[in-house]
Amino acid sequence: MHEKRTEYPKKKAQMYQLLQDLPKKYNVTALVRMEKVRASQLLPLRKKLLGEVEIISIKDKVVQKSLEKLDIPGIEKMKEKLTGQCLFMFTNMSPFRLNVLLGKNKVLLKARGGDIASIDVVVPPKNTGIAPGPMLTEFKENKIPTKIDQGTIWILKETTPVKKGEPISTKLAALLGKLDIKPIESQIVLNSALSEGILFTEEELVVDVDKFKEQLVQANQQAISLSIEIAYITPDNAQQLISKAAQSARSLSIESGFLTDETNEQILQKAHAQAQNIAAKLPAEPKADAPADKPDAEPTKADAPADKADANQRLMLLLTNQMRNRIIVF
Repeated sequence: MHEKRTEYPKKKAQMYQLLQDLPKKYNVTALVRMEKVRASQLLPLRKKLLGEVEIISIKDKVVQKSLEKLDIPGIEKMKEKLTGQCLFMFTNMSPFRLNVLLGKNKVLLKARGGDIASIDVVVPPKNTGIAPGPMLTEFKENKIPTKIDQGTIWILKETTPVKKGEPISTKLAALLGKLDIKPIESQIVLNSALSEGILFTEEELVVDVDKFKEQLVQANQQAISLSIEIAYITPDNAQQLISKAAQSARSLSIESGFLTDETNEQILQKAHAQAQNIAAKLPAEPKADAPADKPDAEPTKADAPADKADANQRLMLLLTNQMRNRIIVF
């Protein structure tokens, strides 16, 4: 039997120690799967996140042994995610913010056979600088019209050999590479993240920032409306509440006939309109008995309007006196 190993390669020992120290140093441990990530994406990302995020490429066996020794809540659940080529990100920022930052660092890459186009693949008309020969067949197979001019292949018109969401063949991928056309959009996405003992999945870490902003605006508007409805004063709604209270007070003053400097005119106008309405419905006042020496005297047509006008005048005088005493009776 082989004796139990007591020494390990220096790099593995250093990685083991890092994986012991970093999860304790930072609040968030995030895991990234490398299936759709190319090495060329990592270098600029390391530079951009320097000082905020530590990125460590890992080896399965080393990380498995390292995590077994860690006494951190939830870390054992992350062990189940360690399949294939992965890397760890350690940071103190929110895992959601980290995922948003990663999402903003999208890059376009050259296609490989079988890749799905992230955008419409547009081949513009231009001088390719490629000498004629077998390449003409590749252009023809991909239905890209060409001509030979000045010893090089020219693309005659703009062509879209593949639309967004369609697979890219191996031959087309090779041709696009020679034309320096990059139709594959790539970004690093967190597969999972451990924060304060909670393990977040890839789906839970996705944040639609624009939609979230809309929801915040809507929630704020609903909160303000509710606070106004229940008269709960806050710095945000104080002006609206005061305006609403002032309007309600004016309406109550007019409705109850309570005279104020602001409502005098409206109350009097309302009273005048009501008085005219009542006066129009009153019967004409009967005339006094005629003198004895003129038993057969009949009222003239001019007397009736005058009598009605006198009644209206008396009613208006009565209403005015009542208004002065702030008591209106209709």
